[in-house]
Amino acid sequence: MRYLWLHGFASGPTSSKGQFVRERLRERGIELEIPDLNEPAFFDLTVSRMLARVDAIAGGEEVVLFGSSLGGFTAATWAATRPGRTKALVLLAPAFDLGPRWAARMGPQEVARWRSTGRAAFDHYAHGRKEELAFAFLADAARHESFPLPRCPTLVIQGTRDDVVDPALAREFVRRMEDRAQLVELAEGHELTADLPALWRRIDEFLAAHAARPTP
Repeated sequence: MRYLWLHGFASGPTSSKGQFVRERLRERGIELEIPDLNEPAFFDLTVSRMLARVDAIAGGEEVVLFGSSLGGFTAATWAATRPGRTKALVLLAPAFDLGPRWAARMGPQEVARWRSTGRAAFDHYAHGRKEELAFAFLADAARHESFPLPRCPTLVIQGTRDDVVDPALAREFVRRMEDRAQLVELAEGHELTADLPALWRRIDEFLAAHAARPTP
C-alpha cells in the first residue's frame, strides 16, 4: 500500500504540513511520497494532469491518500473516480466547488481577461515569485464534480478562520458523505500549521482506525 500526499495550489513538496506528516509516518516505518505537482511546468497545471500523476505513481496498488487545499479536492476526486483504490483519505482544507468558486472569487472581468489572453499570473509560494498559469486550469476545473463523493473512510480537517476556502464547503461535503466522513474543525486559518503535533494526533487516530500500519 502506498501513502501519497498532494500539495496545494502554488505550493510544493517542502510544505510544512506534508513534511511534518512525512516524518511522523517515517517513524512508523512508512514512506510518504510527496510529488511535485508543479512539474513539468506550473503553466500547464490542471486537476486532470494531477489525477494522471496519481495514476502513474499509484500504479495498481491501493493507496492512503492525503490532500491539502487544491490537493484535497484532487485527492477526493481521484478516490471517487477510482473506486476501491483508496484505503483511507485525509483532506486538509479541501478546495471543493473549485471551478465555480474560483471564477466567483476572481470576478467576471478578470476571468474574461484570463480567457482572452490565455494566461494569468499568480503568487507561487513555493517558488517565491509570480508564475503564469494557463486558462486551461479553470476550464478543466469546471469539468470536475464540485463535491466528489468517494466510498472510502475520509477525515476532513478544516480551519474555521479559513479565508481562502469557505469552511461551509467542508461541512457540506461531510453532510453528503453521510457516515463515511468525519469533520474536525480547528480555530485556525487556511494553512492549519498553528499546532502541527495536534494536527498529527488527529490524523494518527484516524489512520489507526482505518489504515493498517505498523506501530512504533
